[in-house]
Amino acid sequence: MKKNDTILKNIFNVVFPVACAFVLGGILIAAIGENPFLTYWVMIQKSLFSVDGLLKTLHFASPLILTGLAIAITFKANIFNMGVEGAAVLGGFFACVVGFTVKGLPTVLHIAVCLLTGIVVGMLFSLIPALLKAYFNVNEMVVTLMMNYVVVEIVKFLSQGVFKDPSSGYVSTYPILDSAMFKKIFNSDLTVFFFIALLVFAVMYVVFKKSKLGYEIKAIGKNPEFSEATGMRVKNKIIIIMLISGAIGGLAGSGFLMSEKYRFTMDFSGSPGLGWDGMLIALLGSHNPVGILIAAIFYAALKTGSEYIGVFTNVPKDIVGVIQGLLILLLSVKFLNERFRFSNKIRFLFKKSSKTDFNK
Repeated sequence: MKKNDTILKNIFNVVFPVACAFVLGGILIAAIGENPFLTYWVMIQKSLFSVDGLLKTLHFASPLILTGLAIAITFKANIFNMGVEGAAVLGGFFACVVGFTVKGLPTVLHIAVCLLTGIVVGMLFSLIPALLKAYFNVNEMVVTLMMNYVVVEIVKFLSQGVFKDPSSGYVSTYPILDSAMFKKIFNSDLTVFFFIALLVFAVMYVVFKKSKLGYEIKAIGKNPEFSEATGMRVKNKIIIIMLISGAIGGLAGSGFLMSEKYRFTMDFSGSPGLGWDGMLIALLGSHNPVGILIAAIFYAALKTGSEYIGVFTNVPKDIVGVIQGLLILLLSVKFLNERFRFSNKIRFLFKKSSKTDFNK
């Protein structure tokens, strides 16, 4: 009975913010004189119930699955790693550099080297806040947020300098070689990168649900002091968790560049960014691997569907950005409530107030 209540609560926590975002978005669509039901039907039908749309949705979901998992593994351990965006950007940038500088390799080997570069760079990026958190108890949220801005300046400097493509009309690196590109399959946008993301998802599912490390992550998230007292080496686990997160983030960035962008530009990660989208997806999926997979596909469907809204309706495609913004707002409230227990405090204040009134 208790397990069923927990499942229902988790479903409600996911469905409620999504439903609220769509209702508020529908009100805005109706306010400009358009039919919200038709708009949403076009969005869903074109992104999930047509072959081309579904394959495009799965393609865009690939990096989001990875960044969502990268966020979830740290948040579940109560480590608030905001550096997945930085790991993805750095991973994408250096995979790109390897993609156009290393020549003469077979396609499979070149792709593997580029992906490995992204993974290693993401791990090195995450190692700094991991060591500061583990051995000096420095707030990882502050460190990773600051490091994201450092990453932006580093890749900007390199993209405008030594790696700049002089033939490009904007700031960008040279394009990667054909041997480093993921080829399109099924005559669509989908590439092998999606199946790599699914493989990582399967591994992380086992880690979360079936492994000793998964149990340790939950234990550290609930009570790190008790975990340390039971013999768990919490410092080492913090470093391992952060390195895994960085590796997955770096893989997301490198794979996205090799399957979609093919060269590094300053808007490579998009707006707000792969890492920040991953945070939204992790929250929407309640840090559960299956939930993250579903949330990533849903979020990618919004992006794919937005391309068709302007074609089949008079609603601007920016409405999808509004819905995404509302989702971020609602999920932020949920996250802050889970972090600081605002609802419990408010409930306690009301009880205290009612008791005081009764005594009077």
